[in-house]
Amino acid sequence: MKICLLGQFPPHIGGVSSHSYLLSQELIARGDEVWVITYPHPHIKDCDGIQVQEAWAPPIKGLRGLFFFLSSFFKLMRMVRSQDLDLIHAHYILPPGLIAVLVGGLTRTPTAVTVHGSDLLIQGQRPPLKQVIRWVLERADHVMVVSKALKRKVLKLGINPQKVILTSNAVDMNRFSPYNSPPSDLHLDPHKTTLLFVGNLVPQKGVKYLLEGKKILDDHLKHDGTGREYELLIVGDGPLRKALERKVQEDDIKDVVFLGERRDVEKIMPAVDLFVLPSISEGFPISILESLASGVPVVATNVGGVVEIESGSIVQLVEPGQPEALTQAIMQMEEYISQKVVKKRARETARKYAQIKIPY
Repeated sequence: MKICLLGQFPPHIGGVSSHSYLLSQELIARGDEVWVITYPHPHIKDCDGIQVQEAWAPPIKGLRGLFFFLSSFFKLMRMVRSQDLDLIHAHYILPPGLIAVLVGGLTRTPTAVTVHGSDLLIQGQRPPLKQVIRWVLERADHVMVVSKALKRKVLKLGINPQKVILTSNAVDMNRFSPYNSPPSDLHLDPHKTTLLFVGNLVPQKGVKYLLEGKKILDDHLKHDGTGREYELLIVGDGPLRKALERKVQEDDIKDVVFLGERRDVEKIMPAVDLFVLPSISEGFPISILESLASGVPVVATNVGGVVEIESGSIVQLVEPGQPEALTQAIMQMEEYISQKVVKKRARETARKYAQIKIPY
């Protein structure tokens, strides 16, 4: 088959781009030809047999999506005709899914749309966008969802259940490993328990609750007499970064380091003791799978598809928006994280998600 993927793709960072890359690798391995149209990035290039192109859009909030829609629409139209594509596969509903079904309808090319989470859980809460989302999914030939929770949401929109398929996120077991050496600029205190958050600094990730939990944790440990200390690494960037940095300063929260956007997360993860994901909304977070593949246990919130991860006791769940609950879960995991069996169990759990199901 000749397939074009549309949406986030490396070198962009995030769950959507990771999913798209792993899918493209499996398509290439089975003998398909793969093209990608993605958002602008200074380091766009072909990789591993995948032909990657960017659709121009300015880095201006409110205009980026509009210009990406226009430029990728015409680029995709030309690609369908020049390459005689068999399938257009969009990742994220708006705008990639909308572009895909419009071009697919005009050129009579089959289309697939993968729902990743915030495209339905966040955008879908706005009544005008909800109608557009339903229209896009009704016209797609295949609708993929990365969690059972998202599948239920899609079916509530009235989408034909015969074309809705669960394709869980996957993790690259070669890239994420407990044996990766830490980056040279990462300086951790061996006497402190290191917590890690990885993700975009946006409201739905709930990082403010993690910072509040860190403050509660520090205050508690001052009086328990154990001498335990925690440090928190925050990897990622986004519109809330300055506000979160101010919160750390104003609330005098100790040992919090903002590392910004990184391209070596696979080296950072194995060096920490515990991964914490305090989201208030999720689809099916790849970051949890990456942490487990790195041999690191997890404390996360019970939202979206997180509860669907078959993890046993190496992923502990708490309710969202409750910093006290995060604190208790972190403390309860303290003794467990030092056990040698943890890395093995975490790795075994991640291995269940080593491949993406391809329904076409």
